[in-house]
Amino acid sequence: MSDAVVRGEKVRVAAIFEPGKRIRPVWFERNRRQHKVVETTYSWSDQAGDARCVHFTVSDGEALFELTYHLKDGSWTLVAQQAAS
Repeated sequence: MSDAVVRGEKVRVAAIFEPGKRIRPVWFERNRRQHKVVETTYSWSDQAGDARCVHFTVSDGEALFELTYHLKDGSWTLVAQQAAS
């Protein structure tokens, strides 16, 4: 996914935390626009030192986005955006 946004842009996300520690992003806000997540195409987790992150590739029906949830502080970051083909 090619970066079309500044890496590490903090965003507000509504997510459902399901039993078994599954996280499902529902929508996120960027530039005062709410993007409804219509599909999560891929998710994975990684760890750098004591910082564990969960990554999501999601679509709002118009573009693909990579969102990262930082477990240590509960923050969300928009890492990348790519126009849908």
